[in-house]
Amino acid sequence: MSARAASWLAWFLAGLSVAMFLVGVALTILSFSDAPAARPSSDWGTASALGGLVIFLPFLAFPLVGALIASRRPRNPIGWICLAAGLFWMLIVLEDSLPAGFGPYPVTIDALTQWMWVPPVGLIGIYMILLFPDGKLPSRRWRPFAWFAGVVMVLASVVLTISPGPLPGQPGVRNPFGLEGHPMAAQVLPGVVALLPVCILASAASLVWRYRRSGGEVRLQIKWVAFAASFVGLVYGITLVGGLLFAPEALATEEGPLWMSLLQNAVLMSYAGVPIAVGVAVLRYRLYDIDILINRALVYGPLTVMLALVYFGGVVGLQATLRVLTGQESTLAIVASTLVIAALFNPLRRRVQGFVDRRFYRKKYDAAKILEAFGSRLRDETDLDALSGALVGVASRTVQPEHVSLWLSPDAEREVKSAAIEQFGHDE
Repeated sequence: MSARAASWLAWFLAGLSVAMFLVGVALTILSFSDAPAARPSSDWGTASALGGLVIFLPFLAFPLVGALIASRRPRNPIGWICLAAGLFWMLIVLEDSLPAGFGPYPVTIDALTQWMWVPPVGLIGIYMILLFPDGKLPSRRWRPFAWFAGVVMVLASVVLTISPGPLPGQPGVRNPFGLEGHPMAAQVLPGVVALLPVCILASAASLVWRYRRSGGEVRLQIKWVAFAASFVGLVYGITLVGGLLFAPEALATEEGPLWMSLLQNAVLMSYAGVPIAVGVAVLRYRLYDIDILINRALVYGPLTVMLALVYFGGVVGLQATLRVLTGQESTLAIVASTLVIAALFNPLRRRVQGFVDRRFYRKKYDAAKILEAFGSRLRDETDLDALSGALVGVASRTVQPEHVSLWLSPDAEREVKSAAIEQFGHDE
């Protein structure tokens, strides 16, 4: 396939994904407006209904970034993997947006589409990581694993179609294709599906192996993907901990506080960072900015947590104190806590920045300290030979080259003046 044909195909598939998403949104709006009596009244239900319109919006980044990569790097399978995953996500959008009872066989349609989440999860979680960033396996030894992962994806799709039990999305209905009463169904089938996360972990291990054996730009490319994945994991962990500590009932029922729904939507929104990071890494656009992003994340993440703890602790403590002293609450606690975190922002930021630099960027931290000390000495030093030696030492400790030499350009005017003094015997 020529580069022009590949570009047209990539953008056609991306446009098809966008069209499928828009059709799904339209169907969701129509089904929601046609049944006003069925509209949920709780905060959780309202947020879920409205969030359903944009719940898959971050996944549009997969086909769009995939088209961008495939049109510029058609021989790299990473772009085509993103496009294929995006098409499957949009098929799920269409299936979820169909109104209840759509078509003559709604139960059959639901039963035959239970597997559709497997291909995008496998493509992104296994093959994109396994082939990242150049579209090639880390080594030939990983070729059997690539075939095994493909077999697992096919088997998991079949297993989800024939698994017995209740059919999701159809209350009181069991899977018509399920192997009911089969002695091995309850034991073997779940084990096949469990192989999928095992393959994802193995693929992640291949990325770690590639990172340890690589250097230069490849390491920066892997850092981009690792940074995006870490951000998704962090948001997911915050949501999980918040649900377990503050709203455990929301995990078991459909009712719950509005903020839980917002946090879950934030997890889905964070997924958009993964294809964006992949696009930046593969296309090498602003590739070297990743260290700056990581540094800022390491600084402002803990800083935000500390300021939030100080703020809420101050509000709670001052409110309790005012309640004891005056018998009522006051907005003074909120104002005082706001002023405290405003005063603590810069000192805390400097301390956190210093800790991060010492812990994670030790070489750069030491180099900055050496240059700072040399700058102080430079203002006071008058001996040129001593200054030259100090400059060579600073270059050796900061840049750490194999060889250092210093060459000073002779002052032509001084040489002429010295020659005149020697000839005429006085300074003119």
